[in-house]
Amino acid sequence: MHTPDLRVRFDVDDAALTRLHARAFGTAVPRDETPWSARLERYGVSWVGAFVDDRLVGFVHACWDGGAHAFLLDAVVDPAHQGQGTGRRLVERLVVEVRAAGCAWLHVDFEPHLEGFYRACGFGRTAAGLLRL
Repeated sequence: MHTPDLRVRFDVDDAALTRLHARAFGTAVPRDETPWSARLERYGVSWVGAFVDDRLVGFVHACWDGGAHAFLLDAVVDPAHQGQGTGRRLVERLVVEVRAAGCAWLHVDFEPHLEGFYRACGFGRTAAGLLRL
């Protein structure tokens, strides 16, 4: 299979990214697409997409506090491209971009079954809190 090309801060197609999220999480495509590009422009320190023949097959982004802390969010890979290193390549490239922006810390929250993936990407364990609003 073709190794996807990585693109940083690419022009986001809201519909394509909304469909990718639905495929990756096994949910129905929502009636209203998510306004990804507006959110990324406002809150994102950087984002990275994986493309095969101009088709978005993976994505990750980081939001930040404008200073030392960034937060990795929405890491997804199309199920047809999982298990081939695409997710790890996305995260590794995002780390480079966030570091270049001057951040000292990159935080990530994840479900227990993803711990091995994030550990392989270099993330350590932390104690954290979460409040559902």
